[in-house]
Parts: sequence; C-alpha cells; structure tokens
Amino acid sequence: MMEKHFAGRTASPGMALGPLVAFAPETGTRAGSGAVDIEAQALRAALATALRDLRRLIEQSPGETADILAFQVALLEDDVLSEPAFAAIAEGRAAHDAWCEAMEAEAAGYEASDDEYFRARAADLRDIRDRVLAALAGSDPVAEVPPGAIVTAVDLAPSRFLAIDWSQGGGLALTEGSATSHVAMLARSRGVPAIVGLGVDLSEFAGHALVDAHRGVLILNPSPDARMQFERDLQSASTARARADVAALRPAVTLDGTPIRILLNIADPAELKGLDPAICEGIGLVRTELLFHDRHGLPHEEQQFAVYRRIVEWAQGRPVTIRTLDAGGDKPIPGVTLATESNPFLGVRGLRLSFARPDVFRTQLRALARAAVHGELKIMLPMVSLPRELAAARAMLDEEVPALLSAGVPARRASLGIMVEVPAAAIAADQFDADFFSIGSNDLTQYVAAAGRDVEAVADLADPVQPAMLRLLRYVVEVARAQRIEVSLCGDAGGDPRAIPLLLATGLRCLSMAPALVGSAKLAVAAVDLRTLPELAPWP
Repeated sequence: MMEKHFAGRTASPGMALGPLVAFAPETGTRAGSGAVDIEAQALRAALATALRDLRRLIEQSPGETADILAFQVALLEDDVLSEPAFAAIAEGRAAHDAWCEAMEAEAAGYEASDDEYFRARAADLRDIRDRVLAALAGSDPVAEVPPGAIVTAVDLAPSRFLAIDWSQGGGLALTEGSATSHVAMLARSRGVPAIVGLGVDLSEFAGHALVDAHRGVLILNPSPDARMQFERDLQSASTARARADVAALRPAVTLDGTPIRILLNIADPAELKGLDPAICEGIGLVRTELLFHDRHGLPHEEQQFAVYRRIVEWAQGRPVTIRTLDAGGDKPIPGVTLATESNPFLGVRGLRLSFARPDVFRTQLRALARAAVHGELKIMLPMVSLPRELAAARAMLDEEVPALLSAGVPARRASLGIMVEVPAAAIAADQFDADFFSIGSNDLTQYVAAAGRDVEAVADLADPVQPAMLRLLRYVVEVARAQRIEVSLCGDAGGDPRAIPLLLATGLRCLSMAPALVGSAKLAVAAVDLRTLPELAPWP
C-alpha cells in the first residue's frame, strides 16, 4: 500500500509505530423487556456500574486525572441527570432508548450554552451516555484495543483513554480534538505520543502507521525509508532521555553561572515513590484535591495529617508548599462545590470556596499545622484576589494553631503565601503582605488572555510567554524582590523548555514542575546565558 502523510498538531511529543485501530465505541444494544420495573432496575444497575468504573479509574490514576473524571462522577451522582430517562421508562420506553435520548437532549443543552466551559462539557456527557449504554448492553468498548496500537478516533474522552493499556507503547491520532484538551494532557503525563486535528475521515486509516508527534505528522503505511528514519529518531530520543536523566540529579545552573531552584508539582504521595529527593530543592506545589474525592466522605483531620506528614518527611528537610483545597471550576467535588454556577471558572472556587465552607477549611488548616512540626511546610492559598482574603485566612490559621497547642497537640504556625493566578492579585501584588508568592501560570494566562486553555480555537492566545504575561510576571517578580518576598512559578510553563529562557528573563529564579520534566528543564536552564537575554518591555 502507498505511503501517505497527514498533518495535524502535536498534543503529546514522541514517536510510535504500530497497527491502526479505529476507536468508535460500540455500546451495543439491549432489547427492552416491556416491563417498567425491569427497565428501571436495568438503568439503575447500569448507572451504578458506570459510577463504580469511574471511581476505580480515579483510584488508579492519581493527580489531576482524578479531577478530570470527578466532573463525570459528580454528574452521575446527581439524580437530576437521570430523572428524564426514568420518566420516559415510566411511560413505557426501553431503558436503552430512554437513557440515550435523555442524555442527547442534555448534551444538546450544554452545546447551546453561551458559555464555552459548558459547551466543552458536552463531550463528558456523551462519554457518560456511552459508558451507561455499554453497561446496559454488557459490552466493553475498549476490549478490542491491543497493546502497542495506534488508536485513531474523531476525539477521545478521558475515561476511554485511561481504560486503554498504554504500558506497551502505542500512540493516538485524532481527526479532531484539541492540543489543550484533557485527553491531550493525559497523553503528555503518560508519555503517549499524540497528534490531533488531522482533519480527515477515519475511513482513510487502515493498516500500519507511524506517529511522529514531534513534527505533528501521521505516516500511513510507512515505507522502508520512513521506518529507518523512525529508528534513527527513536535512538536520538532515547539519547535525549538519557541526558535528561543524568541532568536531573545535577544542580540547575545557567551558562553564566546563575543557580536556579527547581521544585516539584505533585498531587499524591504515590508520585514520589522511587524519586530521589536530590533531583529538586523541595516541592513547590502539592495539590490536595485528590484527598477530597474519597467516596466515603470528606477526609478528616487525621487522614489529611498522615498524607501531609508523608510528603514532608520525603522531602528530608527541603521546603514543601501545600496548597489548600482548590476545588471548583473544572474540578467539582460532590458535597463541597456548588452544584450549578453560570461560570464556574469565575465563581466560587479556591479560597472563595474555603470561606464558604469554613468547617472544611479549618480542618485542613489544623492538619497542615500539625504536619508542619515534621519539616519545612508552607501553606499556599489559591485564587486570592484581594488582600483582605489573605488577612481572613491568616486570622483563621492564627486561631487554629493555639487551639491545637492548648489541647496538647503538637503544631507549628507555618508560613502563609498566595498563588498569584488572578490578574487582580498580580496587578496589585505590592498590596499583599504574604510570606511568599507562587505564580500559577495556567489560570493567570487564561484570565489575562480571556482564552480558556481547553478551547482549541483560542489555544494560540493562551500562551504563558506572550508579551502581556511576561510584563506581568516581571512586575510581580520586581515587587517580590523589593518587599523581600520569595517568588516562584508553579504552572505548566515552568517545565517547558521553550518557555524557560523567557521566564528567566523576567527575573524568576525558581520554577516548579512535574517530576518527569525536571531533567529536560535543567538542560534548558543550562543552555541559557542571562547576559545575552533580550530586555523585556517595562511595566507601564
């Protein structure tokens, strides 16, 4: 068969060669029984199966993966979602048809929304629809995907991606999709080469294919020459990984001799298993959201204390910055976040939600104060907009620490800092008397550019190193230096070799990133000569 090339966009770098498998989930069908009670029971059982499967995926996939799937769990746990289907069953419809029609109507409602966030969530609703339909029919939509395959699809829901075995290689090629979508993020975190936006019909794909996700090209039925080039590129990539592994254990120093502090971003102690603390100078961000997805209820103080203590002790005296609960937006938590908001990204999330649930917030503050006895723990507040919010949180912490000590419980008043991720906080950085700043480039970028990072149509605008962002970062760094406040950056840009020179040009000297990115980031740092970097435009 003739070799063909298809151009797309890189979603996750890397290369893979294997048989093509078109992924179009077959949910199967189920013949209706004609009995209302039997149909209703069948749907209830299928909903329970779908919930169980999603929760299992969350347990097996620590970190932000859990946040991605939590939206679907929250929807399935809400009886309002299934009410129209049960009403149709009561009128004599079969469970399969009733559920399918109800969910399609719900998804259509999301797609008709003026809010981009809700339009994007229609894909989650259809994923839920298909998962429940598969449970009704007793089918497994990913059972036929062999290890090492190049999976092709129009788009792929996060839960479907997670159900595929990627441990033996393989790649992903989507005819549509977004390089900033959840599934793209998952592919990057698992090292699965992925290309999106190929723009052709799935019927074009058959045989074997080579995914060159460094260049954003899918090669169908690669020739012997293309396969030889693949082997050479694979060897080069292997050499680059080996260099990064060696660099990870060395200090990060620029070409002109300036030391750069490298910290880690984690969401679960399991991510630290097998990691040598010597690769970093501490942990710059611990996301605590995963703790709050326990199906048995919200974590109590002892549970949280045990987790925080494990992380602090792993660091062996290095600083550990733990962010208080950052729920809301695209990270709903049943029983904590609000069920309905017109715009969750601009609503009650982060510290705003903590103030709305002071019982949950104070429990977390107590657990953090107790863990601070065991190492250099720092507490970071997310989504801070105004100085009075920092003052209110500080007052609550200052109440809880003495209360613990009075009760004979060892505790320490940890330093208290803020994430600078809301433009209001960045522009008025000089008004905050925080112990430290940590710039959250992900949210700050989308708020500054008014461009959601999961919206492909505006992905080029959501650039963390665009001029406006660089000016703002430089200003925050200058304020921090003038007021002798520690400052770091903990967003995705911190581990991006493309962005690192520009971030260092703003004056940043501390970057926090995923553990897997440390080696390549240190290599990028070593190639930077701060004496030759271009001057950034000053803050107006």
